[in-house]
Amino acid sequence: MFLPITLAAAGAAALLNVWLSIRIGMVRTAQKISVGDGGCEELIRRMRAQANFIENTPIVLILVAAIEAARGYNLWLAGVAALYTLGRVAHGVGMDGGKLGTGRMIGTLITMLAQVGLAVWAVTIALDM
Repeated sequence: MFLPITLAAAGAAALLNVWLSIRIGMVRTAQKISVGDGGCEELIRRMRAQANFIENTPIVLILVAAIEAARGYNLWLAGVAALYTLGRVAHGVGMDGGKLGTGRMIGTLITMLAQVGLAVWAVTIALDM
């Protein structure tokens, strides 16, 4: 079974995770913090951005895969996966605070809406079978 939406979403998620890791590494290098957070707020924020990504992304990918497996390719599903990815970028940047801090709120809202929408979609598919 070929799941192109899931495959693209998982690939994007892997690249996004690498980007979040690199951002953490940049602060670690600049602040000379090898282990832990050293009490550095910038590092704590970036670590939380990646942790939040890791907390939410698996369930989204599972729901996307399950829906795609049950219903096949769907532009709405592809759109939700793409929007989720963009929301996670906004959240990662927004976690730095400052002028871009609204990205955190936007990313959080997109994440929650994507999960609720996918969950409802998955349950309706299950009840329809």
